[in-house]
Amino acid sequence: MANTKSAIKELRKNKKRHMKNKAVKSALKTYIKKTKVMIEKNDLKEVQKFLPGVYSKIDKSARHNLIHWKKAARIKSRLTNRMNAIKAIEKNADNA
Repeated sequence: MANTKSAIKELRKNKKRHMKNKAVKSALKTYIKKTKVMIEKNDLKEVQKFLPGVYSKIDKSARHNLIHWKKAARIKSRLTNRMNAIKAIEKNADNA
């Protein structure tokens, strides 16, 4: 338990930061899940509109050290690969 006045204040600040970080991380996960659901539904136009915003949120989270920058790159890469797979499927369906 904190004894000094400054330590008590730091605890308060840490709690605030923790709650804010938790909310931002939760929102980020929600955006990623929504994108994955759109991709699974093969809703390419919606995904293309939604994805830049998700990328922005991922990058911002990495910039503020909420997630590791390599994790951010991995998430973006996987989402892009999934979207490109849908594009390829649609392209093959149109050509057939």
